[in-house]
Amino acid sequence: MTTLVTGAAGFIGFHVSDRLMARGEQVIGLDAVNDYYSTKLKRDRIAELQRRHNGFTFLETDFADNAALTEAMAGKSFDKVIHLGAQAGVRYSIENPHAYVHSNLVGHLNMLELARHRQLANFVYASSSSVYGGNDTLPFRVEDRVDQPLSLYAATKKADELISETYSHLYRLPQTGLRFFTVYGPWGRPDMAMWLFTKAIFAGEPINVFGEGNMRRDFTYIDDIVSGIVACHDNPAPDDGEIKAGGSRSPHRLYNIGNHRSEELTRMISLIEQACGREAEKQLLPMQAGDVRDTYADISAIQRDLGFEPATTIDEGVPRFVDWYKSYHGL
Repeated sequence: MTTLVTGAAGFIGFHVSDRLMARGEQVIGLDAVNDYYSTKLKRDRIAELQRRHNGFTFLETDFADNAALTEAMAGKSFDKVIHLGAQAGVRYSIENPHAYVHSNLVGHLNMLELARHRQLANFVYASSSSVYGGNDTLPFRVEDRVDQPLSLYAATKKADELISETYSHLYRLPQTGLRFFTVYGPWGRPDMAMWLFTKAIFAGEPINVFGEGNMRRDFTYIDDIVSGIVACHDNPAPDDGEIKAGGSRSPHRLYNIGNHRSEELTRMISLIEQACGREAEKQLLPMQAGDVRDTYADISAIQRDLGFEPATTIDEGVPRFVDWYKSYHGL
């Protein structure tokens, strides 16, 4: 089997590609390698995949450019798509909204068109827990209303879910949208808090703690996220007319993938300090525009349907990230 993985140079895409090839699948990786964060890190991920596996083909292409995508896909054969590529970042969407419309809306549509014309067996795509916006009912459930986004990033992800619902209805394309909750781990993103805090602590610099430190997140270790994605990849949404998670009668499901634990930000910082062997100097700052104070995933739907069970606590996961960070940077 061959799977097309978009965002293959990204954090989650790298790990998903690695997992699929480790069990014998072929992967075509697609990524524009944009400079939202370090292109060196992205290219290092690709180089690591090429070092580990023979069954990896990498295409540096912007899937939001339909002509370029069509050209890149010519002559390429694959059975399924895992669409993880996107313009990421809640805060950056306030500064550069056009990048989000280009990648997350136009790009999502292009990938759906590719999938429906090729009549692919399954289409798994990344949504985000940010669609829950200012929802103050915890934990967040896929049945909750999600029509009050607090950032353009969140709005694009909700729009992707709506577009996917239309394509599943019209073309019976099996799809699963995944609302990820604060993913972290080795090879992670340098714009995320865990990387920023670890970097600052080793540099002897203060860390910026937004929300005065009074924030909670459902931190989800990358291996658990990948297990959920692969379970959805292996089990396409059935076209049986039954109501799916998220409310659709078409072959389209929506799942939360989280750790099902809402942890205090200060607890995560304490674990980083322990792993680094030094204490952080903390600058307490107010909430940032577009941010939410609490996230907490109700994962009962994916537990029920696919047997998903997160296995990694932050007590285990944070030291693993710090160990990788030290190794990667030669510390």
